[in-house]
Amino acid sequence: MTSPALEVTGLRKVFRVAEPASGFAARLKALFSPTWREVVAVKDIDLRVEEGELIAFIGPNGAGKSTTIKMLTGILHPTAGQVRVLGVVPWEQRSELARRIGTVFGQRSQLWYHLPPRDTFELLSHVYEISRADYRQRVGDLVERFEIGEFYDIPVRKLSLGQRMRCELVASLLHRPRVLFLDEPTIGLDVLARARVRDLLLELNRQEGITTFLTSHEADDIEEICRRVVIVNRGEMVLDIPVKELKHRFLQVKVIDLRLRELADPPAVEGVRILKKKGHGLKLEVDTTAVPIERALSELFKTLSIADIVVSDPPLEEIIGAIYTGEQSVNPPIGTCAVRAELVEAPAGDALRQAQGELEPERHGD
Repeated sequence: MTSPALEVTGLRKVFRVAEPASGFAARLKALFSPTWREVVAVKDIDLRVEEGELIAFIGPNGAGKSTTIKMLTGILHPTAGQVRVLGVVPWEQRSELARRIGTVFGQRSQLWYHLPPRDTFELLSHVYEISRADYRQRVGDLVERFEIGEFYDIPVRKLSLGQRMRCELVASLLHRPRVLFLDEPTIGLDVLARARVRDLLLELNRQEGITTFLTSHEADDIEEICRRVVIVNRGEMVLDIPVKELKHRFLQVKVIDLRLRELADPPAVEGVRILKKKGHGLKLEVDTTAVPIERALSELFKTLSIADIVVSDPPLEEIIGAIYTGEQSVNPPIGTCAVRAELVEAPAGDALRQAQGELEPERHGD
């Protein structure tokens, strides 16, 4: 049996945060004798990721996603628990691990802002001690694959977000990592740029078998890139399930788009409501827990003169959003890890971000 790319047991992180004081005297006292409270950022996470897996690690703001990634990459030490990434303990063997993983933080750059990508890649080849022959072959392959030749020698500050993100990915892949950690890699990108980045990540997984660990608020990223999704909230893992099964298990509505030959009002059917009505166009939502989709369609065909009809599922982002807000109950799926189900924005988010503030990696060129 092969070893997993990533194995986590009982992972926990607690930050100490100073309580804010009000009033001059209280603030003066707090300088010398602050009152502390504990914020649990990550609470007893168990996770196993096999080599070559494509996994999404998602949750509302303040859920503990970035804190978890920082512990998996060795930036933070956990309060408790065990982690092995590619067989090593991240915070104990960080230098060794850094040569075997790649990281891309969508809001923080590893590119030197005033230098062209070529110079950053050259410097990173020395950091990772890549041989000259291997570096020339690897960078040539990545420059061609990611189509960055046109702006290879243009300073990073003059590049668009999409161009910059492709260069970020190249920088993270120069040393042939076996695991790639992506924290919001498509943030701020337009639709075409996001699609291009997704295609490149899938190509890398197919050709090189790179394990990909993704956090993103973009439902399209999750649906197009990943095969498995883990949802966390308030530091706890609440759902671990294949992406396809996520839609199947939690999908309770269908959307029907109609084009009518003649103007008419739809029949009153329990569980069917009008989302939009304009001219000969009609959009309906069907609650399949109240009425089977077959019956709803039958009633529509009996009453309306229909020129065209399309039945579709709501976007994945709506399903995930409903889980976040608690509108969908999280029942333990068979064969997966699923626990506590109340999903709301973590109230400790601001305090957690305050506690983490001094631990964020620096951004070159800022």
